[in-house]
Amino acid sequence: MTTRTLVRAVLRGSLRDIRHVRAVSPRRAQDLTAAVYKRAEREFGVLAPPLALHSAAPLPLAASWLLLRESLLVDGLVDRAVKEAVATEISRQNACSYCVDVHRATLQTLPPVASGAPGATAADWLRSDAADGRRAPFTAEEAPEILAVAFTFHYLNRMVAVFLDDSPVPAQAPAAVRGPILRTVARTMRPVDGPLAAGTSLGLLPDAPLPPPFSWAAPNPAVAGALARAAAAVDDAAGWVPDPVRDLLTAHLGAWDGTPPGIGRAWLRPALARLAVTHRPTAALALLTAVAPHQVTADDIAAFRDHHPTDRALVELTSWASLTTATALTSRLAGQPCP
Repeated sequence: MTTRTLVRAVLRGSLRDIRHVRAVSPRRAQDLTAAVYKRAEREFGVLAPPLALHSAAPLPLAASWLLLRESLLVDGLVDRAVKEAVATEISRQNACSYCVDVHRATLQTLPPVASGAPGATAADWLRSDAADGRRAPFTAEEAPEILAVAFTFHYLNRMVAVFLDDSPVPAQAPAAVRGPILRTVARTMRPVDGPLAAGTSLGLLPDAPLPPPFSWAAPNPAVAGALARAAAAVDDAAGWVPDPVRDLLTAHLGAWDGTPPGIGRAWLRPALARLAVTHRPTAALALLTAVAPHQVTADDIAAFRDHHPTDRALVELTSWASLTTATALTSRLAGQPCP
């Protein structure tokens, strides 16, 4: 058995560890879900749990794949190591230890970034509080790749925090073997057939116009296409979310500076007080996913399921809240007003 085959088998088994929802098994996947699974194993090397956790909702699943592929995996102007450093830094800021573990390990398996390479200091810029208005260390042509990685991980970090444990390595694994295990997994996360061509995933979702908050992506048609299609797909899937919940999240993000609210929930109660009682469980889960995903509990999920019992609705809501938040945070990085 090859290393890739072994890692694939282990990760497929780990799909059972996804919280709150039951992932569709590769054997039972159909239609769009099957198409995404097949492409992920061929082009990412593995079916990773952060993708599979979306599988109860095919549109968010395809959206998450387009975002990951076109931002992080495709070779472009920006080196993969730069992108992995950005993914790691965004994940660190969001306290997503799962994603930090995976992408820091991947970075360790790649050649160092050459001084002066496109976007070489992008992660340092993010680490030093990029939103303070200082000039970004990359060009308008490089920005779509770098900002799309930031957007993708602002999105994925929230989904991972809600649905996955703190690390892909079992808690009982000795500390001495955690690094080697993660690097082995990282080396497997490579395209089976060589470098990926930009844009070939876009046909999984219908064409859509590029929303104004993503105007920074326009110089790169593949990245712009992925963002536009993913945003439209997630919004379409969450079309059932009540307007009062949508308005509440938009207003909260408009007043939020991106700082985590702390361990308490005092911030949540007044936000929900002006909503009808029937909307509060949905709004609470949306707000928690957006600004404090680590605070989501089984009780929050159960309260939501009292009104929306399916796995599909749960993924659709959390995906919409995560994407809405990622849009707001990345717009600030790009120097644009919050949508």
